[in-house]
Amino acid sequence: MSKATVIGLGKSGVAAARLLKREGWEVELSDGNTSKTLLEQQQELAAEQITVKLGQSLELNGANLPQLIVVSPGVPWDIPVLVEARQLGIETIGEMELAWRNLQSLPWVGITGTNGKTTTTALIAAIFQAAELNAPACGNIGYAACEVALSWKGKGEGSREQGAGEVGEVFDNSSLLTPNSSLDWVIAEVSSYQIESSSSLAPRIGVWTTFTPDHLSRHQTLENYYNIKAKLLRQSELQVFNGDDAYLSQLGLSAWPDAYWTSVRGKDFLISEKGFYIEDGWVVEKLTATSAPEPIVKVSSLRMVGEHNQQNLLMAVATARLAGINRDAIALAVREFPGVAHRLEHICTWEGIDFINDSKATNYDAAEVGLASVNSPAILIAGGEAKAGDDTAWLAQIQTKAAAVLLIGSAAPAFAKRLREVGYHTYHIVETMERAVPKSAELAKQYQAPVVLLSPACASFDQYPNFEVRGDRFRHLCLAWAGGWKPARVELPELENSSQESIFQSR
Repeated sequence: MSKATVIGLGKSGVAAARLLKREGWEVELSDGNTSKTLLEQQQELAAEQITVKLGQSLELNGANLPQLIVVSPGVPWDIPVLVEARQLGIETIGEMELAWRNLQSLPWVGITGTNGKTTTTALIAAIFQAAELNAPACGNIGYAACEVALSWKGKGEGSREQGAGEVGEVFDNSSLLTPNSSLDWVIAEVSSYQIESSSSLAPRIGVWTTFTPDHLSRHQTLENYYNIKAKLLRQSELQVFNGDDAYLSQLGLSAWPDAYWTSVRGKDFLISEKGFYIEDGWVVEKLTATSAPEPIVKVSSLRMVGEHNQQNLLMAVATARLAGINRDAIALAVREFPGVAHRLEHICTWEGIDFINDSKATNYDAAEVGLASVNSPAILIAGGEAKAGDDTAWLAQIQTKAAAVLLIGSAAPAFAKRLREVGYHTYHIVETMERAVPKSAELAKQYQAPVVLLSPACASFDQYPNFEVRGDRFRHLCLAWAGGWKPARVELPELENSSQESIFQSR
């Protein structure tokens, strides 16, 4: 029996292990972490004859080497053991690639981009489902891709439990994936990590939402990051591009001559003679250079705020039309689409102040968009584990829109320094979300701000397992505040502003 090793005991790794086991492989799953949850999963998988090794890294020694290594999305592609595996000739792939090999007879939509891909993926899936197509969202949103493969083959259990250490957006398409599912399309949000480890993934339709510097600690250079993203689009039969993105539009037709481009600014701003644009409040399609423009759906049907969401709408409609979906299904889905958790998600309104969760804004560009999308003046909560990137436009947006900024997490001192450097002084280092929420309510009253916005511009790993847990904590604290508990007030010692206060919960 051929041996396969899966690295990473998250949702993706477990699904990959089960898929391999069903295909006749001897499977070993390894994870460097240990926890009660992982120990429980270890016992569960042992009953399925899948060996799980916790608290240890894969070592390639001895005669019993695996013939295949499958890597979960969160595992860096260039760690020494994977480099060694490839040098030894051991086939090494990502979980997404494994799913593709089992599902490639189906048409795929592959959505990638620095920002906007989760909302676009969710809206595309909603439109396809409104057209009565069985088209589950998977990958970096919803199911692991291998869960979809398990279901389609007829023996999967459709489990959607979030695995430990897994980064992926929860998306409710649970009714779509049951044993013996008859699938029509696969709608996959594909991160750069997943593209990097997928050699043959070739969607019917590829969508590129935005491109700005991100994940450079892993990908090292912007050129390398771009080339990883571009691989997915080059291998896609049809391509949809955000024509309003500064980087992608600069490349334009010289790099992507056959793509369908989009623009929220109208027909005159289309990069090519075919594409999708907004005109007179409608999404308009122009499928060829000679075809007449055709209105598809009213922009006002979409409940989500912000010009960036109009761009997401354009790309979703473009994908649906290229897949042959009619206007009625598109209009129905757009009208009923509620948005995505943790991306400009309205939590509650307390005494006229809207509390908005934008925890998914994990870099400067996403946070700039979040702040630009809300009413001003806003009270901004930012901070976490800082990423490399250009913060210039984000800081300018703060100066324009934010009445005050509350800083949390390890990035707080550095962010405070940057705010001072641009002449912005209405900030408070509060360190934790527990202090930030009540303080934000107090400041919103003081400045008559209509919005409190959590838009961190940072990863979450200094204080939370992932951005979802961070957003969930914000939601819980906001709802608790609106529900009636009030804070005790004590002075914070030796923090950034001598007059600031620490807020602790009391009932």
